[in-house]
Amino acid sequence: MSWKNLFNEKESKEAIDRIKALTPETTAQWGKMNVAQMMAHCNVAYELVYTDRHPKPKGFQKFMIKLFAKNIVVGPKPYKKNTRTAPEFIISDQREFDIEQKKLIEYIQKTQQLGGAHFNGKESHAFGALSEKEWNTLFSKHLDHHLNQFGV
Repeated sequence: MSWKNLFNEKESKEAIDRIKALTPETTAQWGKMNVAQMMAHCNVAYELVYTDRHPKPKGFQKFMIKLFAKNIVVGPKPYKKNTRTAPEFIISDQREFDIEQKKLIEYIQKTQQLGGAHFNGKESHAFGALSEKEWNTLFSKHLDHHLNQFGV
């Protein structure tokens, strides 16, 4: 499957328009998160790139993540509903809708402005160096999955 190219200005704007269509009252079609938690969950993918907020896996843990999760995360197949996630992506506390929405939009804009060439060969938090296409799939597939979860 082909995913939206979030390095492309037009396609990243389409994703942002979907995010802007969410409201604090938007409900999930599946899963346990509310809309603010979902956006905080999506923000983690960008926090792993742009911050040191989450510790990096090392040694055997990193090996196992690369072995079992990398292909699921950067491969072409869509995520299944209610797929298990990594611990740093679990958002169980309450979040502010406006704050999480603003952060998510800003992360998408920053990623688009940096462009695919910036990411090509860049080390990911847990998967090692990824190609531009793999980075786009990582960002785009995850975001699309959760926007579909909330019907936008």
